[in-house]
Amino acid sequence: MRVFAFTGLLLATVASPAISQSAGQGDVSVTIYNDNLALVQDVRQLNIPAGRSVQDFPGVSGQIRAETVGFSAANTGIIEQNFDYDLLSPSKLMEKAVGETVTIVRVNPATGAETRERAKVLAANGGVVLQIGSRIEVLRDDGLPTRVIFDKVPNNLRARPTLSVTLNSSRAGTRPAQLSYLTSGMGWKADYVALFDEKAGKMDVQGWVTLTNNTGTTFDNAKTLLVAGTPNINGGSNYPSRSNIRSAGIETADRESLGDFYLYPLAARTTIANAQTKQVSFLDVTGAPAQKTYEYANPWLGSQNEPQSAATVLEFSSSSDGGLGDALPAGTVRVYMKDVSGQPQFIGENGIGHTPMGSEFGLKTGEAFDVKVKATVSERRRLSPNKWRTSMTYELSNARPGAVTVSLIQNGLDFYWDDTRIVDESMKSSRRSSDSVIWKVPVPANGRETVTAVFETRF
Repeated sequence: MRVFAFTGLLLATVASPAISQSAGQGDVSVTIYNDNLALVQDVRQLNIPAGRSVQDFPGVSGQIRAETVGFSAANTGIIEQNFDYDLLSPSKLMEKAVGETVTIVRVNPATGAETRERAKVLAANGGVVLQIGSRIEVLRDDGLPTRVIFDKVPNNLRARPTLSVTLNSSRAGTRPAQLSYLTSGMGWKADYVALFDEKAGKMDVQGWVTLTNNTGTTFDNAKTLLVAGTPNINGGSNYPSRSNIRSAGIETADRESLGDFYLYPLAARTTIANAQTKQVSFLDVTGAPAQKTYEYANPWLGSQNEPQSAATVLEFSSSSDGGLGDALPAGTVRVYMKDVSGQPQFIGENGIGHTPMGSEFGLKTGEAFDVKVKATVSERRRLSPNKWRTSMTYELSNARPGAVTVSLIQNGLDFYWDDTRIVDESMKSSRRSSDSVIWKVPVPANGRETVTAVFETRF
């Protein structure tokens, strides 16, 4: 036996609500944060009677955080608020009809004649169980066209997510009322498209805001403001992601800020449809300086049996003088280069964090095909019970037709740094951080280069 998925639903009558109801959204403003959070402010014109009344607000977010709701209207106070998110659907309608009586209509496919029977809905758990007179039936698919007629819509089922507010007003009349609340299900991020010209040492960057709306509600003709930053949310966790910043900038961007966050308003009102991803341009820069470099980072005591690829790194700035000229919200940078036919081709992507103007970036876009490094622990000796000497050899190769410079980084020194020193090296290094040193190694075209270093550690 197959449980019948009822093919038709019909309401015979719909009871008129004994409450006031606004027509829908009014003048809507949406402030969207990066971390799946938005502030909705909705100003509607309400006809509020004197005394106690209930006002319905359809068209609110299906993921509204009810504890954050604020309401204000002149000469009016709030007594109680309820959020009804049990939405009208065929299955919900049948579930709510359990214990109620409905009409079952079957059509004879040969004659077209209809037969109607009143039935009490006993259960709707994975199937519908009916009592028709003295018999018990399961509403099933027996090949006959069937529909169910309901007498009314249950009061607790809504066609749209609805907030109802019980008010007490000292006077009657139509007036503006502002509803505000926080909601999950909406967020934004930045996406950057960079076209890099290696020969010219320039790149063009287009920045896009990507909005997502999964609140269950469409916000029509909304004034939209984006906030770049990470506000603390109680009970949430905001772990920093890799920002790829080499040096944090100290320039102030020429845009509005809110506390310690930057604001990115959309130039015109827009409709943010439910289940939609929308992109809006916010950055368009041509000919910003950029260069490709190579990096290889070796862990402490790292020794390879075969050469490893160096990382390809794109370096650029967000400064106002010779850079992108703006504070950059967190997002993904996708890098393209033109091939010999002039067609842009994707060469890699990486993320950036919220970054002040004037910062220096180093984005790994991939691994080099022709630039390799082989690091080897050539000798490791114990000089005393708590002192070691480690000799490292780094072999670099370049199969490209032009010379390259590789930033060779030895990591892992932080644990030992107070008692670590370089006692010998084939070329001068510089300290990159408390954890690492770096050599800038020029490697000739179709050539090789070797760097050696001796470290002494005490522990």
